[in-house]
Amino acid sequence: MKQATTLDEQISLLRSRGIQITNEEKAKEVLMDIGYYRLGFYLFPFEKSYPRLRGRKHEYKDGTKLSDAVTLYYYDFDLRNILMRYINRIEVAFRTYMIYELSNKYKNEPTWFMSPSIMSHQFLQSFDNEIYNDNFRKNPVIQRHHRKYINDKYAPAWKTIEFMTFGNVLKLYQNLKSLDDKRTISKRFGINQTMVFENYMETIRIVRNKCAHGSPLFDLTLCKSIKNGPAGRFSNGEASHLSAAIKVILYMIGTISQNRQHDLKQGIEEITTIALTKSPEIEWIIKKFQL
Repeated sequence: MKQATTLDEQISLLRSRGIQITNEEKAKEVLMDIGYYRLGFYLFPFEKSYPRLRGRKHEYKDGTKLSDAVTLYYYDFDLRNILMRYINRIEVAFRTYMIYELSNKYKNEPTWFMSPSIMSHQFLQSFDNEIYNDNFRKNPVIQRHHRKYINDKYAPAWKTIEFMTFGNVLKLYQNLKSLDDKRTISKRFGINQTMVFENYMETIRIVRNKCAHGSPLFDLTLCKSIKNGPAGRFSNGEASHLSAAIKVILYMIGTISQNRQHDLKQGIEEITTIALTKSPEIEWIIKKFQL
């Protein structure tokens, strides 16, 4: 097992691999701010063997500068923050549409999310353990509901769904029995095909989790390709990459607000311009998801 290294050792190692470091003190500051291991994700594109993972020798292309990897890191950081802001808006709208439309359709069933005629058997069987468990019941709003309505097994949809995770709200949608119910929600986003809508929302969920956990975005590869739809038609090479995911997010936020769609596009363009001004050498890395 490898041992931990000091800042001086890390700088020496980077230099031995061909990385140019002009300011050691600044480099130490960066390494303590970002971390040697995390920075490695942003140095990876500069390796001679990129994007191959097997048999890596950590040999870098001639002229590779530490500052270029740092610029890529901060670009990625800014991109995550921007995307998260608009993904949150999409998530809230998705949650709100579902609560409003289905709670009004099933007025006599305030806990319609537990109705066998509305939801799949699998969802109902797992609901108590996976969603409405002891931890969920600790939510102050849910606690107050049960103190006031002691005979209610569940809080009504507008309370329960409000505090479910994005992933669980999506799972709820996927387990609706009625295609009409699904389409009622998807058409709010201008999508008639529910499978395309589910694919878009799953893509957004994955990007959201990557953003929330600080994972690198610039080389994102999705497990499932993005389907062709109103967000665009994608080639096999693009359908599982960040560029297509951003186009999905742009489309979805545009169905909520054209102004916010413009703001998102402008925000990405601005951070791209700043990054390329600092490090023109990274253009080939980020141009694949420029808009």
